[in-house]
Amino acid sequence: MKDAIREGLEEHRRVAESLAAAMAESIERAAGMILDTYRRGGKVLIMGNGGSAADAQHFAAELVGRYRRERRALPAIALTTDTSILTSVSNDYGYADVFKRQVEAHAGPGDLVVGISTSGNSENVLRALAAARARGAAVIVMGGGDGGKMAALADLALLAPTTATPRIQEAHITAIHVLCDVVEAELAAGA
Repeated sequence: MKDAIREGLEEHRRVAESLAAAMAESIERAAGMILDTYRRGGKVLIMGNGGSAADAQHFAAELVGRYRRERRALPAIALTTDTSILTSVSNDYGYADVFKRQVEAHAGPGDLVVGISTSGNSENVLRALAAARARGAAVIVMGGGDGGKMAALADLALLAPTTATPRIQEAHITAIHVLCDVVEAELAAGA
């Protein structure tokens, strides 16, 4: 058991140490896209499945509430939270369209849609990203490795430098926190 614990912690350390080199430039570009969205009066829509759904909700909560500084509430919606929409769309159209229908309802030019998928191949995320592009919204994806199929639908891909799902999720929450900190600091400086 000790060996497994040490290996898990060492694997986390190795990935964490590589994040600055692998993701810093992409995080800076993503922060710029989020800031541009808010400065133009747009909103951010975020989605994912399982742990990525939790990350989507966490990300939206930090933007709407606050991360570390007092500032205005920022419009962000996690597409993973309305059980009536999730269950009715899944029942009437199928789970593959559960995020697409919400993007069709809420996204337009000037908005930003963020898809989170550790594999990069979640069908419901892919369909929603295609809908976002069709509606003129900007697209950021968060994945790992090569980004899977969703990387081709992105204006920007934030990709963790690993293919191990737990390490990808750890990199995503770190990137989300850094993004929220930078966005909040820039908005506070310009207020």
